[in-house]
Amino acid sequence: MKIKKTILTFYLGSFASKLAKCMGVIMIFETHAHYDDEAFNEDRSELIESLKDAGIGYVVNIGASLESSGASLKLAEKYPFFYAAVGVHPSETGELTEENFGRLREACKNQKVVAVGEIGLDYYWDTPEREIQKEWFLRQMELAKEVKLPAVIHSRDAAEDTLKMIQSSNLKSVGGIIHCFSYAKEMAKAYIDMGFYLGIGGVLTFKNAKKLKEVVEYAPIESLVLETDSPYLAPEPNRGKRNSSLNLTYVAQKIAEIKGLDYETVIAVTEQNARKVYRLN
Repeated sequence: MKIKKTILTFYLGSFASKLAKCMGVIMIFETHAHYDDEAFNEDRSELIESLKDAGIGYVVNIGASLESSGASLKLAEKYPFFYAAVGVHPSETGELTEENFGRLREACKNQKVVAVGEIGLDYYWDTPEREIQKEWFLRQMELAKEVKLPAVIHSRDAAEDTLKMIQSSNLKSVGGIIHCFSYAKEMAKAYIDMGFYLGIGGVLTFKNAKKLKEVVEYAPIESLVLETDSPYLAPEPNRGKRNSSLNLTYVAQKIAEIKGLDYETVIAVTEQNARKVYRLN
């Protein structure tokens, strides 16, 4: 059965690649970036305006706080190929109140908002306290279901609690992306079975990324999307430098290498996946 599925995946991917080539529209879909970050203050406009010529077809700029959610929306309104996700990162949930939570709900009405995120749990920094993180993770998942938008999930050192909360909230009804996926194959299977996508970025190219490489080898290409988390987590050979969507070619090449697919297939299928999860078909 696994062999048949692999063969089917290959042929579907090849078909998508050939179709995209014929139409001349093979473009990379960047599903997770933070171009509002101060790291881009000096050359933000120039960099963003260069992306199209470099083959970047779409960018979703992700909110991590109330302020950055607003900034993401401004970028989406300024650039036709940009979209926004609005949400509050677990480490920033201490800023949320009943009053300002309404700002997120209102922002979700904008047509260029395609997701609620990034939301979730972060036990690495472990601040604010876990109960506060959990409370606002749940509230933001409920918001995603209310407005019928997918969620972009941040989970660091919180695998079990994140999965349990997603399952109990029935978030699979709207789906989403597990951003910067960093857990084992068993956890990947649980999310894929629920219809979630795994966000794969520069970490995949690191020499010590054995676990993530196993996940990418295991997961169907139809369950993967490309992301950078710019300006963070630049891939080899630019590790340690400021990241941007221009580096997604390295991630796609590594996926192609691991899965035995051609580069164009990876670009074409991951673009389709991103369009599907963000409802841009």
